[in-house]
Amino acid sequence: MALSIFLNPALLGVIQLSTLDWVIIVGSILVCFVPALFYGKKSGESTSEFFASGQSVPWWLAGLSMVATTFSSDTPNWVTEQVRKFGVAGNWQWWAFVLTGVATVFFFARLWRRSGVMTDLEFYELRYSGKAASVVRGFRAVYLGLFFNCFIMGMVTLAACKIANILFGLDNWQTILICGVLNVVFAAHSGLWGVLIIDMVQFFIKMTAVFAAAYFALKEVARRTGVGETAFAGLHKLVEVLGTQQVVTPKGAQPVMSVADGTGQPILDVLPNFGMWDLALMIFLVPIAIGWWANWYPGAEPGGGSYIAQRMLASKSEKDSLGGTLFFNIAHYVLRPWPWIITALCSIIVYPDLASIKEAFPDANPNLIGHDSAFPAMLKFLPVGFMGLMVGGLIAANSSTILTHLNWGASYLVHDFYRRFIKTDGTEKHYVSVGRVCTLLLYVVAASLSYALTSAQEAFEALINIGAGTGLLYIVRWFWWRVNAWCEIVAMAAAVVTSVTLFALKKTGHEIPFAPGVICSVAFTTVCWLSMAFLAPQTDRKTLISFFRKVQPAGPGWNSVRREAGVPESTVKASGDHMGLATLGWVSGCALIWSSLFAIGKFLYGEMTMAWILTGVLVVSGLVLLQVIRKLWS
Repeated sequence: MALSIFLNPALLGVIQLSTLDWVIIVGSILVCFVPALFYGKKSGESTSEFFASGQSVPWWLAGLSMVATTFSSDTPNWVTEQVRKFGVAGNWQWWAFVLTGVATVFFFARLWRRSGVMTDLEFYELRYSGKAASVVRGFRAVYLGLFFNCFIMGMVTLAACKIANILFGLDNWQTILICGVLNVVFAAHSGLWGVLIIDMVQFFIKMTAVFAAAYFALKEVARRTGVGETAFAGLHKLVEVLGTQQVVTPKGAQPVMSVADGTGQPILDVLPNFGMWDLALMIFLVPIAIGWWANWYPGAEPGGGSYIAQRMLASKSEKDSLGGTLFFNIAHYVLRPWPWIITALCSIIVYPDLASIKEAFPDANPNLIGHDSAFPAMLKFLPVGFMGLMVGGLIAANSSTILTHLNWGASYLVHDFYRRFIKTDGTEKHYVSVGRVCTLLLYVVAASLSYALTSAQEAFEALINIGAGTGLLYIVRWFWWRVNAWCEIVAMAAAVVTSVTLFALKKTGHEIPFAPGVICSVAFTTVCWLSMAFLAPQTDRKTLISFFRKVQPAGPGWNSVRREAGVPESTVKASGDHMGLATLGWVSGCALIWSSLFAIGKFLYGEMTMAWILTGVLVVSGLVLLQVIRKLWS
């Protein structure tokens, strides 16, 4: 195969690809990408087709695409790093976003679809008025579409580089070149329709691959601990060994495994050790009490946004928008975490520290070795055939995220900046061509940024800091007429100022720990934008009335505008946005997802009593959720 010329011969004794592996890899790529070729002509018809699939996407395809996009090549790496440093409870840093995702389902999905905009940035000139509205739209088009979006793709690219370096000894530029050619060509050619089709196929390939990784990791644990050769025996031994261990992560040091003595975080526990206040604050208290509503994070934006909003806006109806978003949240938080977690737990036994990873892969770049490298390191135990499936799955994981971000970022740069402010009289084909050029530009910038990052956790914390405090604004703007364009401008500025300040303090040796830093950022940013809601020029009443008549948001925050618009309150409730029902759906949806997630974990741990109790909670919350959905859809 042509790609074999990139492999480092020194590593071929560790990771070898057989002919069958290569056949599976090539087959996986063809199955994913060839169907997308047939959508190039359709996507080239207009920007609506290229960026929004003509707003005709069914719920199941929108949901699968959201799931595939959030399953990027950096996700299992990041989860592995959390488990190795903070135990299973470290995952609360993203499990807390269940509250955000389910809120989007019941409070925002239908509102986004009802707005009828092509991108979520177009929303600004629908919701606000004057030059300030245009400034927000144009600035966020560049800020999110170029800089923020490329930072996210840089994270994903860094993960791909680490995986490829561990498995095959590829240098960063080689991984970037291979992935870049594949992703840019298809994103530029097929538009959102092609991305959706690729995502649908990739989802099943990736899920099969990660289950295989967990299965063979357990078999390796069984072999190493001398309890047999089966995955079941490995699981039993894994729980036995790690059930008596804790992880301690001293500040500025690597995590250390210790015998249970009450001084650390129990590795298998799904809740933090509240006796370790700094740890509990970081991985649980801040995410569950503040992070889910206060911090803007791609894929879990308070109020909906970015590529999640793109899929909702591309849905063919309000029902499809709600259904697709609900399916995404269930699949995202229930189906995927445990294969990653099991593989991460196995890595603690197989590679107890970074030195053991370096010893197993002596020719890997030492600058790329971190605890997030343990996931690709575990893949060396996959047998022939499954290794090919995993490589195909990793390529799929990288592509599904990169393709989405390329299309989403290009939609901002073209539709919300170039078309809105630079060239307003171009043809549809002209704007599609510009979109394809922007696709290439975005990948080049993202690839360059990947060289500036060192670990998945570092990138995650940077993203949280940049968006800290803006999340509440993106929720409240749907329910309170006083939120204006200046609130958006000041919130972004305040968040940037605090993140830069925290970075400067860190570089000068006065670092503020992550959790307290987030709390300070949220408080400062929230005070700034709330002040502007009363002090800055208000959105004119004509715009507010027009927005209300089109979107019909519920809640008392719009009562004065509703009366001026001449819309009875009963009409708003009849549109399906009954706040009481939506709240019940939110609570039952969160209960369903968390009880499902933790029931699976308890079954795996062999804690059957608690597993069945959680299963009971799952059934009850599921029945309530079904009733809420039926009433909302009717």
